[in-house]
Amino acid sequence: MERNLIEACRAHGLRITGQRRIITEVLATADDHPSIEELHRRVAIRDGSIALSTVYRTLKQLAALGLIEQHSFEGGRLRIEQASNAHHDHLIDVETGQVTEFTSPEIEALQIEIARRSGYELTGHRLELYGRKINRKPK
Repeated sequence: MERNLIEACRAHGLRITGQRRIITEVLATADDHPSIEELHRRVAIRDGSIALSTVYRTLKQLAALGLIEQHSFEGGRLRIEQASNAHHDHLIDVETGQVTEFTSPEIEALQIEIARRSGYELTGHRLELYGRKINRKPK
């Protein structure tokens, strides 16, 4: 996945500096939706000289190219994920902030049908579900 992000940057004419390489590698290997500050923390483990402002600038460039998506789940910190060709939705744990991606053909079909019944052709959507884990052990 990380190779694809670096190749996509090159295909869009974005020069891959050492700092951009580290930022894109860390982002591409993330198995979650890190905040910008968390992404910077992970980047700094690899290279402590990379400033938070460099991470912000790089993410702004990646977003402008459509290579990443930025989410602000229920007014929380901005979260980052690599853009995907496959549509998915998000389930957010309101207690831990954990984000789980999911797909549902039934939900997709229902949304299209609702739009059609209202006289619309669906061109896109974003679905975010919020909840608490059932039977979570108390801390």
